[in-house]
Amino acid sequence: MSERLGVAMNGVTGRMGYFQHLLRSVLAIREQGGVRLSDGRTVQLEPVLVGRDETKLADIARRHGISRWSTDLAATLADPGIDVYFDAQLTQVRQKSVLAAIEAGKHVYTEKPLSESVSGALELSRRATAAGIRNGVVHDKLYLPGLRKLKRLVDGGFFGRILSVRGEFGYWVFEGDWQPAQRPSWNYRAEDGGGIVTDMFCHWNYVLENLFAPVEAVTAKAVTHVGTRWDEQGRPYRATADDAAYGIFELAGGIVAQINSSWCVRVDRDELVEFQVDGTEGSAVAGLRHCRVQHRSATPKPVWNPDLPAAYDFRSLWQEVPDNEEFGNGFKVQWEEFVRHVVEGAPYSYDFLAGARGIRLAEAGLRSSETGRRVELEELTL
Repeated sequence: MSERLGVAMNGVTGRMGYFQHLLRSVLAIREQGGVRLSDGRTVQLEPVLVGRDETKLADIARRHGISRWSTDLAATLADPGIDVYFDAQLTQVRQKSVLAAIEAGKHVYTEKPLSESVSGALELSRRATAAGIRNGVVHDKLYLPGLRKLKRLVDGGFFGRILSVRGEFGYWVFEGDWQPAQRPSWNYRAEDGGGIVTDMFCHWNYVLENLFAPVEAVTAKAVTHVGTRWDEQGRPYRATADDAAYGIFELAGGIVAQINSSWCVRVDRDELVEFQVDGTEGSAVAGLRHCRVQHRSATPKPVWNPDLPAAYDFRSLWQEVPDNEEFGNGFKVQWEEFVRHVVEGAPYSYDFLAGARGIRLAEAGLRSSETGRRVELEELTL
């Protein structure tokens, strides 16, 4: 037996909205026959595309066999056949659209950041709760194979007492003059909602709190290393947003996390993001897909002597963690979880309040950078 769920998808003309959410999630779910529920039923998704550019919307709909699209969000939300509203627009316009969906009685699933401010995110959370709306924010990094293996190690007690986490994220984003940039130009204009702190600290918050412990304080330095970039039309513009951030995050239980985030770094590591976790009983290095470990019993005993070559090939002494399961696309897996949450009330942790905590960390990081001070995080309540 199959049911249907109408999903209004706003922002699918953008890179993330199109590739990860429409193509690799909603359409992939449609092709597999829907989302299977706990009682054996399936729920099929029926997307309705929403946006401002009717030419792009019509082209996407035609190429993928989608029967409906619209440039009128209000009319789409008024349609009783729409059950869920999804938003992948720019952050600056997200809050107004999400609020309209709540007022229309639609369940809401959205990209992060949920809003431009903590106060805005909390208001959306209050409104959704009062309206009985099921709500969720994308937490895609938690579904990466490497971090799922890392979570398995944490849950299995591999590390003993966790001492520290060290993260490296980023790559060189070309300025756009002699090679096209890999990211849209608005990412580097603060007036358009750009900035790596706003973008990445929301991710780091949910990674840290779900794998290790909640963040209690932050000390950060946000900088703009590259001051001039070129936009999609080849015109130079002044970069006003931070393109790198260096943060120290204090977690509950005494764990210290250090994470560097940069679009101005050349990669000398196995993956574009890596986390090293050190504990009393063992350590691990996890990336997008891979995770390597070294147990206490297999730890070498180096002695500092700069006058002699290294006595060990240190990296060869680590052991690869096996997959032990087939990992699906992380965005698709979370979509399936949210659909089950909407249809049968399955437990779901990544709600608007979780999204607000991510924005809280980004705001605290920017405040720390501006003042040069350590910032403690205030508790959020509805």
